[in-house]
Amino acid sequence: MNRSQIVAIITGVISILLAIAYLIVVQIIDYRDMKPAPISQLSPQVVIAISNLHESPCQILVKV
Repeated sequence: MNRSQIVAIITGVISILLAIAYLIVVQIIDYRDMKPAPISQLSPQVVIAISNLHESPCQILVKV
């Protein structure tokens, strides 16, 4: 075997190991129970609106 074949085999093995590790990590993360955040921890939405004329609709400036 020449040097390029050895490098190709080593690179392939590393690639396969990384793919297997990635799949294991994804399965571990997906296995966890996902509970929604309590309402007390959710931040309220703030809307700032401005209207200079009575005839025109309000324009929303910032929505946080």
